[in-house]
Amino acid sequence: MSERWTPPSWRGRPARHIPTDYPDPAVLTRVEAELARMPPLVFAGEARRLKSLLADVAAGKAFLLQGGDCAESFKEFTADNIRDTFRLILQMAVVLTFAGGKPVVKVGRMAGQFAKPRSEATETINGVTLPSYRGDNINGMEFEPAARAPDPERLLKAYAQSSSTLNLLRAFAGGGYADLHNIHRWTLGFVEDSPQAARYRELTDKISEALTFMEAIGVTPQTHPDLHRVEFFTCHEALLLGFEEALTRVDSTSGDWYDVSAHLLWIGERTRQLDGAHVEFARGIRNPVGLKVGPTLEPDELMALIDALNPSNEPGRLTLYGRFGSDKIAARLPRLMRATRDEGRAVVWAIDPMHGNTLKAGNSGYKTRPFDRILSEVRSFIEIAQAEGVHPGGVHLEMTGQNVTECLGGARALTEGDLGDRYHTHCDPRLNGEQALELAFLVAEKLKSQRLPGLGQAAE
Repeated sequence: MSERWTPPSWRGRPARHIPTDYPDPAVLTRVEAELARMPPLVFAGEARRLKSLLADVAAGKAFLLQGGDCAESFKEFTADNIRDTFRLILQMAVVLTFAGGKPVVKVGRMAGQFAKPRSEATETINGVTLPSYRGDNINGMEFEPAARAPDPERLLKAYAQSSSTLNLLRAFAGGGYADLHNIHRWTLGFVEDSPQAARYRELTDKISEALTFMEAIGVTPQTHPDLHRVEFFTCHEALLLGFEEALTRVDSTSGDWYDVSAHLLWIGERTRQLDGAHVEFARGIRNPVGLKVGPTLEPDELMALIDALNPSNEPGRLTLYGRFGSDKIAARLPRLMRATRDEGRAVVWAIDPMHGNTLKAGNSGYKTRPFDRILSEVRSFIEIAQAEGVHPGGVHLEMTGQNVTECLGGARALTEGDLGDRYHTHCDPRLNGEQALELAFLVAEKLKSQRLPGLGQAAE
């Protein structure tokens, strides 16, 4: 690593999964210069606040819930979609807070999660080969040459959509929509309609009792405004480094560099090369950052990445997202956790149970993810963390508040034949609202059993 860091220093490193085939590089340069003049999307003080909350997660005092779209799109950008995903995260957080006995830090894959790395640079259909779709801020999904050509102007549209999304999220978070009583009432409706209603009713009844008790002693949204609002943060993968560089600014309070496109940025499994551009960029910004940790990573390589991204061992600075697959996690995760524990690294350990459990449906060819494998990887994560003396810090999910049919299983037992009903994702399959909330209940049972040994046996 070079000693001196600047926002463009990544340009001297190998950069994977960043488009190099823009038809006119001069237009890309102009757009990036225009973005550099735009107002920040988030504020450095908010990023510092998230870092302090993640420090609590690292210390075992809180739990991280991170979720949202695989890839946001221009076509499905509506207030209802934003609201429904926001509401789902809040519902899951209430369930996890009550069962886990710890506050939940809420971070949405929203307001900037557009670009996706792709396994193949091109796609061939009926003998025609075109560039792969890489996210709405790069090119279009339509299989035609004009749509698949990278277009820098899409970066400006992504910025505008992110700004509008953040504006609505701030209104929801602080304007009363996030009232704890409202959130619980929404969850009650889900429980009554769920095929496993009886299994979840015990927990919702206890939450109702707690809220009734709080009201009886005068703890209401009127007397305690914090019950009327929530802290909510945004994140996305730091993939298009030209965009991230353009939105990296010096904070006037601290004099440090912050990427003001989101509160938290993470490095993906495919771009975490120690000498690569993405690690070089992330090491210099003062936001909390994340790192995807997959089945090929060895402990010594992980330690080197931690040294690069968090050399001062600052709590809350670095979150590690395991993404192994339900069949690989038991063999790969323990020694990585053991290494961070033995070295005294103040990291947050979370689990991404989505990316290692993707498969292609046999008949339809749809990419999908079985719910039981997702749940299995989360359960294994919690059990391994407990065995290694590490706090199971959180979950990172691709999900939507919409009633899509993209992942197999769940309480309603979606089958391969159901996938085509409402398969709307622009990239990878997402849990629908029911599946995500069901997962929250099942994870809550597991967390409860870890917190109160001898109880919560239903999780087994």
